[in-house]
Amino acid sequence: MAPQKRLKRSLGMWAIVGLGLGYMTPTVVFDTFGIVSMETGGLVPLAYLVAMVVMFFTALSYGKMVGVFPAAGSAYTYTRETMHPGLGFIVGWAALLDYLLLPVVNALLIRIYMEALFPEAPGWIWVVLYVALITGINLRSMTSTAKATSLLVIFEIALIVAFIVLATVQLGNGMGQGTAFSTAPLFNESIEAAAILTGATVVCFSFIGFDAITMYTEEARNPKTMPRAILLTLGIGGGIFFLAAWFGQSVFPTVDHFEVTDDTLPEMALYVGGQVFQLLFLAGAFAATIASGLSSHASVSRLLFVMGRNGVLRPAKLFAYVHPKFRTPVFPVVLVGVVSLLAITPSLELVASMINFGALVAFTFVNLSVIAYFVVRKKRYRTPRDVFHYLVLPLIGAAMTGVLWAFLHPDALIFGLIWTVAGVVYLAVITKGFRRKVSDFVLEEGPPDDEVNGQPDDGHPSGEAPVLAGAVTTHVHDKE
Repeated sequence: MAPQKRLKRSLGMWAIVGLGLGYMTPTVVFDTFGIVSMETGGLVPLAYLVAMVVMFFTALSYGKMVGVFPAAGSAYTYTRETMHPGLGFIVGWAALLDYLLLPVVNALLIRIYMEALFPEAPGWIWVVLYVALITGINLRSMTSTAKATSLLVIFEIALIVAFIVLATVQLGNGMGQGTAFSTAPLFNESIEAAAILTGATVVCFSFIGFDAITMYTEEARNPKTMPRAILLTLGIGGGIFFLAAWFGQSVFPTVDHFEVTDDTLPEMALYVGGQVFQLLFLAGAFAATIASGLSSHASVSRLLFVMGRNGVLRPAKLFAYVHPKFRTPVFPVVLVGVVSLLAITPSLELVASMINFGALVAFTFVNLSVIAYFVVRKKRYRTPRDVFHYLVLPLIGAAMTGVLWAFLHPDALIFGLIWTVAGVVYLAVITKGFRRKVSDFVLEEGPPDDEVNGQPDDGHPSGEAPVLAGAVTTHVHDKE
């Protein structure tokens, strides 16, 4: 019998929420403010509101599925178990594009910050030092990662509150709209639906994180808290984005004040609070980037771990290896660190434009997984309540996500499709030209039944034990 591949259950609900908020990087609203303001015609809060509504329906679907499959793997696991193992692999492969690139983005931001402070030093030094730090903390334990992330998130939220207070003072002094109680940040005469949806697609990047916490399901002390943690992460993060965008738009109705519109955070802090506050705010942005780096690094390593445990990433024994003392997936954590070193050379714009493709793939298939499991498999369509929860709500989520697909950046779509084709080729290789089923790769042991069984499949008592990807005790080999 193969050794069990279990992660350590060490995370409480608020620790998981903290990881999600760290992943979302609340200060990013100020970084992208100029870009979104120009795109939407000065309606940044409205773009965030639209994106949050879209994410809400998808968050409900994540909550339903994590109750049925309390395992790491997120959209990959849900699609694999409800539709088809091969399709699940492709969804997981597409999501890897999103999850692998965000740690690279964070490393890039650190390089940019440090190059600005120390222009004489070569940029690669900061990337190597940062990646070594993040990788080391993630190898040590998820408890350490969660604690460090939570402290950094608290610091950056405190600075955002300070920005709102200072913005209120400046509005009282006649700056911008002159008041925070104007409807201008939500509506003006030149409003265009297409522009708002394009802006919502841009800020959709900011919400990536509420979904990523499903990767920590196997490390949650009580998996039943995961649906609540998902909604709390989305609600708190979305509320911060909306309020920060509202006060930012009230103080800066247009981008005329800014010399650099690609990243307006430094100038917004300067105009609202002066040079001292600008330095503090930059420190908060630095902390936010490290927090996002910790949580995003942890999330993608869990996805790689589960795909390895399922036998679809090779060598499976390396991807599925768990350190006997730290109970962390060693090889995936180190591999993500190696990939993050790519931040030594590329530009931020190039990498960031590719991330939303994987996220939208995951969001779409999580909504469809709800229908596939509850409606198709469990026949939960005989009452109005079931139809509403398991058909109408996920269809709305899928449709809204589909609207965002229509406004995805062309470069992101092209590169995403290339990445997906590469995944199909890889799948063809490991299945010997699709002659073998992906389900023929025998799963290793996941979380034991006594840790997960007995949960309702939708948060309500139903008497059904959940199905769990990988929760079978078997040997790791390929069935010939």
